Amino acid sequence: MSAAQEVKTTAQVLVDCLKAEGVEVIFGIPGEENLDLMFAIKDAGIRFIPTRHEQGAAFMADVYGRLTGRAGVCLATLGPGATNLVTGVADAFLDGAPLVAITGQVSSELMQFTSHQYLDLSAMFSPITKRSKVVMRPDTISEICRLAFKYAESGKPGATHIDLPKNVAHMASPARPLHRQQAPALYADPASVAAAAMMISEAKNPVILAGAGAVRGEAAQAVTTMAERLHIPVVQTMMGKGIIPCDNKYRLGVVGIPQHDYIIDAFDMADLVIGIGYDLVECAPKKWHTHDDMRIVNIAALPADVNQEYDPDVEVIGDLSDSIYQILRTARRDKMPEPEAMLAVGAHLHGELEEQGRDDAFPMRTGRLIFDIRKVLGRSDILVSDVGAHKIWIGREYPCYEPKTCLISNGFASMGFAVPGAFAAKLLHPERRVLAVCGDGGFMMNSQELETAVREHVPFVTLIWEDSHYGLIKWKEEEQFGDVFGVEFTNPDFKAYAESMHCHGYRVESTEDFIPTLERAFANVDAPSVVVVPVDYSANMQLTETLRANYA
Repeated sequence: MSAAQEVKTTAQVLVDCLKAEGVEVIFGIPGEENLDLMFAIKDAGIRFIPTRHEQGAAFMADVYGRLTGRAGVCLATLGPGATNLVTGVADAFLDGAPLVAITGQVSSELMQFTSHQYLDLSAMFSPITKRSKVVMRPDTISEICRLAFKYAESGKPGATHIDLPKNVAHMASPARPLHRQQAPALYADPASVAAAAMMISEAKNPVILAGAGAVRGEAAQAVTTMAERLHIPVVQTMMGKGIIPCDNKYRLGVVGIPQHDYIIDAFDMADLVIGIGYDLVECAPKKWHTHDDMRIVNIAALPADVNQEYDPDVEVIGDLSDSIYQILRTARRDKMPEPEAMLAVGAHLHGELEEQGRDDAFPMRTGRLIFDIRKVLGRSDILVSDVGAHKIWIGREYPCYEPKTCLISNGFASMGFAVPGAFAAKLLHPERRVLAVCGDGGFMMNSQELETAVREHVPFVTLIWEDSHYGLIKWKEEEQFGDVFGVEFTNPDFKAYAESMHCHGYRVESTEDFIPTLERAFANVDAPSVVVVPVDYSANMQLTETLRANYA
């Protein structure tokens, strides 16, 4: 190194590596152990967004990764800062969202002692990440960073972790950023393509099961083309919503609610299931694998996980769109004995929502809320669902026209996902309407990030379905025990709560007032808005009893 060349610290080199990876924003909360890193970020001009809780930072990075395909980055200090990241990091790991978490750490010479706030963070993050490494030597930082992004963004995406001790961050480092590697396009073996095309051509009643991998693989157009050209109905998982437009006649609906739903009728009729980007973490195969005569073709970027209920006869592994179009070169389907019966399943579910959309009861019913939300949001607008009873209804009934316009955590399925997730979505897409839909339980788990949104001028809308219960657990208790226990709570005045954080606050007082109120909320561009609506969840047990009667 010449005397004219600047000697950089490990923290500065790490930031140079982040810039080389294309990182434009980092979410997090700093601490004493990562101050060198913080000022390196400042000097480099990367946008740093201080959040009000590290879990919120991790969820923001999670959704950033889902929407861009590039790893979102979150940062925390050691000890409690790092442990607060865990839920959001685990969510990205199971849901397949690329994320890199960076934590501060005690100086390396203290790691063999019982030290203040010290935990073995690499051991803690290892089960919930694809790779977790401690930077013990300054010269390794560029390799550790490049590998963190490579692992986070490749294969099935997920979370990775870098742990940077305080003293190592301050040491001089000779490392330099490494080039991002262009992942080669991988194409399916022609023999598997031919075998899949033959099975699809010979099947009497095939059905496509499209999952999160089809969304990540940008395969929406290919899936829709296969459905239309070969006349094959499409079932989606919750994280596969929008892979085929909801107004396409071959779109049946969504699989994944806990109950035996109408959509399982399509699998009862199917002799072949074509899994496209199907991820077992979302919906166990035993929920839809209803008979032994069912055969399976798996079209995916990676081989299927091992499961006796999902044991493909043929696997077509490679770029999803290319695989589908190669299959379409030879597959032919002209005679279909049962397509109308399968399509009737989708028509039934669509008609059910139309009927619920005419329900004027107040507090509002779930179907009417979803029906009216769909009226307010455009085709490309984004709904981010929290986890709770409302997630079941949104997953089952909310119509989607495009992928990545209904974001649901359904692998890890963590409450508290929606508010920070909506923040990240609106940050990326300021031109779209972004709606966070929360239960009153999930909202209070990360409501503090509304202050972050006010400070950063990110005006999304949060809609709270209020019933003063942990609604999904209440529903399960009623199903299994006929009673409820430990799920009731009281709420603050959500309108006043929102206004206290300088948001716009609204409370819906009638069903007729809901759409005008939501429109007023979206008209606010100076600050986020919060709309609270009392909800009647009686439809939960009504659905349970109906499905029990139909499938007893």
